[in-house]
Amino acid sequence: MAVEIRRLYDDTGQDPAYRVLVDRLWPRGVRRDSLRLDAWLKELAPSDALRQWYGHDPSRWEAFRARYRAELEQEPARSLLEGLARRAARETVLLLYSARDRDHNQAVVLKELIDERFARQEGRPSDPPLQ
Repeated sequence: MAVEIRRLYDDTGQDPAYRVLVDRLWPRGVRRDSLRLDAWLKELAPSDALRQWYGHDPSRWEAFRARYRAELEQEPARSLLEGLARRAARETVLLLYSARDRDHNQAVVLKELIDERFARQEGRPSDPPLQ
């Protein structure tokens, strides 16, 4: 399984991955016909309220991650995330985002969740013990 994340402004569009934009808003300064995408899953992006509250403030990162993960448990995000996890089991999925901060953005959280779900399916020992 392979899930990669990349800032879309750094993307060349040359690799054969399944390419998904995970921003709610279309990226500034990017023409729609200039970006090679297989899907734009804006339903996977943080809600407008959460995005505005977070404001890319690293001091709010842990709270943002927790709130965003809770949002991703709701439909339609939950089903879309499961679909990406299934696809990632077959081919490389590239999550594209536009945020400047490479370490504190929604694609990082999405990758974590997909990796966690895949580990549970595989029964890897890194899973927490059952209660």
